[in-house]
Amino acid sequence: MAEHPRARGVYAISVAAEIVGMGQQNLRLYERKGLLEPGRTDGGTRRYSEDDLTRLHRIAELLALGLNLSGIRLVLALETENALLKAKLSHRT
Repeated sequence: MAEHPRARGVYAISVAAEIVGMGQQNLRLYERKGLLEPGRTDGGTRRYSEDDLTRLHRIAELLALGLNLSGIRLVLALETENALLKAKLSHRT
């Protein structure tokens, strides 16, 4: 099955950080904390996708609301689970 175009990693960390208005260290921290998982080249270079950028914007929103990184990880996991359940239900009807 072909990869969805929004899931394809195309942005280097410097470009992704600039697009979302965050520092590169923040992006590395969010990866270490399990908030996102950018793709990697064969050489190990991070490549961020449109989906990753959307997730980074969501992280920024949640930070602005006062959540800590553990809380953000939980919210993101619940949002993902909810989306999967909705998709499953919509395929049943």
